[in-house]
Amino acid sequence: MDEGLIKVLLVDDQPLLRMGFRLILEGEDDLVVVGEASDGVQALAAVESLDPDVVLMDVRMPLMDGIDATAKISASSSGARVIILTTFDLDEYAFAGLQAGASAFLLKDVAPAELIQAVRLVASGDAVVAPRVTQRLLENFVRNSPPRPALQPDPLLEELTPRELEVAQHIAQGLSNAEIAHALFLSEATVKTHVRRILTKLHVRDRVQVVVYAYETGLVTPSNPDY
Repeated sequence: MDEGLIKVLLVDDQPLLRMGFRLILEGEDDLVVVGEASDGVQALAAVESLDPDVVLMDVRMPLMDGIDATAKISASSSGARVIILTTFDLDEYAFAGLQAGASAFLLKDVAPAELIQAVRLVASGDAVVAPRVTQRLLENFVRNSPPRPALQPDPLLEELTPRELEVAQHIAQGLSNAEIAHALFLSEATVKTHVRRILTKLHVRDRVQVVVYAYETGLVTPSNPDY
């Protein structure tokens, strides 16, 4: 198999949906569907045997749902990144999926071009799919969660330099590398270097996990009560 190909695993209990996604993805020269699974248990076995780059993961499935499967993939040694598939953009399961380690979420009725772009972006690890939608999802659920006791500063935050802390806060607000560079008067290359160091120091896989971490640790708080 061509090393340049992005390998995708489709996980959904609806065969017709898997077929539709397969037809869309395999129409691209750089994408290949390496396997399919109809539940979370099958998904874990397929990730281990097929070593996909990206997993398109449904949530509601028999035997093991997509949230549990995502958590197990994220905790494993696999390099696979998970995109959660949901029906509604503020679905509580989408939030749980991000907390479990997913790199992004998409609506099941996503446009073909957006699906293709999402797979490429998540495979690259350099971007978050619809960061402002991700931010809205997180703010909605943080705001509606029961009040939490005062958080102690997370020890990992102490590993960040002041500049890295600034960059992490901007990532959590949904800004792209270009937008962060403009805001902080830095080059994009410098921002990318900071982002890589932040991921390493916080022990997270990608930018969306920085957003989740920032909200869970109180590094940022919901910004707009009318969001």
